[in-house]
Amino acid sequence: MHCNDEMYRIRSKQKVLILLFLSVAITTSLASTTDFGLATPENNTLMQPQGIQNMSTNATNIVLVHGAWADASGWNKQIPVLRDAGHKVIAVQLPLHSLSEDVETVKRAIAFIGGPTILVGHSYGGMVITNAAYNNPNVTGLVYVAGWAPDEGESLSSFVDPSKYPKELFLIDSGGFMYINPEIFRENFAQDVDPAEADLMAIVQKPFHQSIFMEKSGPPAWKQLPTWYQISDADRMIPPDVERKFAERMNATTISVNASHASYVSHPDEITQLILNATKGK
Repeated sequence: MHCNDEMYRIRSKQKVLILLFLSVAITTSLASTTDFGLATPENNTLMQPQGIQNMSTNATNIVLVHGAWADASGWNKQIPVLRDAGHKVIAVQLPLHSLSEDVETVKRAIAFIGGPTILVGHSYGGMVITNAAYNNPNVTGLVYVAGWAPDEGESLSSFVDPSKYPKELFLIDSGGFMYINPEIFRENFAQDVDPAEADLMAIVQKPFHQSIFMEKSGPPAWKQLPTWYQISDADRMIPPDVERKFAERMNATTISVNASHASYVSHPDEITQLILNATKGK
């Protein structure tokens, strides 16, 4: 009987030791896991991905719109800076088949990214944002980078005559799409861009349909929204005087840069700052 009592006491002590060991192990494990990111009352921010912590919760979204004979990759010098400033950015790819299709493309991008949104349009992209932002509650401002800003009923042909450009400048394919002759692309479109970069731009250019020259613009959003405008004083595609007319009649916050038509490529810092100013309402 004495032997059985002794065995019972030994087994009881063993059970207590095992329970104590398990308790310590579980507590240590939980403490270690918390250190690596589980939320506690003192550590609830670790649940959020690092990128979200760094994003401004009230940042303005930005939609970048390229023009004819360009594509969305042309904004690659602006995009990293704008994102680092906390903005969500979309650089759309326009089909360049018709004004209406391009406008719808930008409207979808606006709906996708949500508001508040600043639209930025280079060259023909200016005409697109003029129409896409009209009566659009998500859009809070427009930035024109050497861009077209027609009034209702005006077309590109209201301001320039394609026949007045050098005869060898435009090449038209069997579908009526216009290219800029790669051999003279830089001297007409991007004379202040590094030759190697300009050559690449000529190769990846997106042609646009010649019928767009005659398409009439609808009611302009620049009559409803704050605007910013960059004039290229050395532009060989849109006459600088035409750009000044656009900026003046919309009462835009305006900067002038001694740049080619491709100012967003040759003077990225000035263009990026103009966009940032627009997001702040400056």
